[in-house]
Amino acid sequence: MVSLFSQWYKRKFSDPNAVTLLVILLCAFLFVFLFNNLLMPVFVAIAIAFLLDLPVYRLVHIGLSRTLAVSIVVVAFIGISLVGILGLMPVIWQQSSNLLQEVPQMVSHGQTYLLTLPELYPDLINAGQIETLISAVNDKLIEWGQVALKASLNSISDIVALMIYLILVPLMVFFFLKDKKVLISSFTSFLPKERLMATKVGDEMYQQIMNYIRGKVIEILIVGAASTIAFIVLGLNYAVLLGVLVGLSVLVPYVGATIVTFPVLLVALFQFGTGSEFGYVMIAYGIIQAIDGNIIVPLLFSEAVNLHPVTIIVAVILFGGMWGFWGIFFAIPLATLVKAVLNAWPSSSDFPEQGTA
Repeated sequence: MVSLFSQWYKRKFSDPNAVTLLVILLCAFLFVFLFNNLLMPVFVAIAIAFLLDLPVYRLVHIGLSRTLAVSIVVVAFIGISLVGILGLMPVIWQQSSNLLQEVPQMVSHGQTYLLTLPELYPDLINAGQIETLISAVNDKLIEWGQVALKASLNSISDIVALMIYLILVPLMVFFFLKDKKVLISSFTSFLPKERLMATKVGDEMYQQIMNYIRGKVIEILIVGAASTIAFIVLGLNYAVLLGVLVGLSVLVPYVGATIVTFPVLLVALFQFGTGSEFGYVMIAYGIIQAIDGNIIVPLLFSEAVNLHPVTIIVAVILFGGMWGFWGIFFAIPLATLVKAVLNAWPSSSDFPEQGTA
């Protein structure tokens, strides 16, 4: 057993570059795992910097200084973000309030319908099952209400954190973009010289993460705008709120689309019943999801879609459980990182077999 482990170790770790890559990955993992809550504004700023790096590069390429190019891009990004937030937030807040006020009525109608099922299908459903189901739903609604109340009591601290984000994040984005080369050079100066494999994997992941963030933002905007327009045209209540939810659902591959289907279905069912209008809403929603999965995602994430769906779901569960929202957001790049490391890692075929010349 010792000999077998020794041979495996020599095959996998005889290359100093492989050892360097392993140490860097372990240190980065521990650092993010231990300090992810404290450094969340930094992660947000890094993600935004990845998003804005291309327009900065284009402006520098046409002759502007990097400082001026960064200033123009950051100011434009802040302006567009403020316009979007100030334009959408009042509508989303109003529709959310109206929907919450309508939830008890929806629940009451749902319970009334469930109580009629034993009469319609006496061989399949009995009254006891329906009463148990209604009791479970009521208990869950009470639990969610308590969670919402607790969240509202913590809203003051959330507002303070938001103000910190609004001040610190733009400053960090500016300096990350302005001093990009200096910061990267300072970071790499602490790394060992034998890091050829780490550099190869790092360069590959840098480009993939940058493309992923841009692609994900574009996907959110396209899916969210298309859903909102479709819901408004079809006369669905809470069209903007539901459209935003559908757009944000693409952050979680497969799972997000499944979860957001329920509010769209329930609102349409409560508003239109089982008539043709309900069918039109669900057909439009299905078409948008089909276009997203079969056209938009392959175009924007041609490399990421090479991952098996099970791999993506496992990555969402694993990294989301460790790092919350940002773990979910970066689940695909992190899964791609693992794949890139495994592909770059030395295998037994990279070394001559024992006893051969």
